[in-house]
Amino acid sequence: MQIPRMSMITLGVANLERATEFYRQVLALAPNTSNPGVTFVELPGVWLGLYPLADLARDIDPARPVLPPAPGSITLAHNTRHRDDVAAVIERARAAGATVLKEAADTFWGGYSGYFADLDGHVWEIAWGPMFDF
Repeated sequence: MQIPRMSMITLGVANLERATEFYRQVLALAPNTSNPGVTFVELPGVWLGLYPLADLARDIDPARPVLPPAPGSITLAHNTRHRDDVAAVIERARAAGATVLKEAADTFWGGYSGYFADLDGHVWEIAWGPMFDF
């Protein structure tokens, strides 16, 4: 039996161009926009897809209403290699228009983390911990 692995995370977005520019600034990577109507960002081991929310809902079930994400119902995490990188990523996100939900701070589990919501309300945790080896 094959072990499942995460290969693509697709975020439904209200405005594809705006979301693409946001992630270009926050991730400091050049997104792939060669396929009309979708943006891909290749990350180590997984791709991040940005897809218009209405198109995503239609792809899932044309009869299903389009629902925006419920902030906090799921979080995406980016674990940094250095403690100082946590605040740097959160500041890039803030500058790109994110809502900072929790400033970078020491955690109860011995690390350092903070949270932001992107332009569509998708919540990201940016974290560093001495126990992580990324």
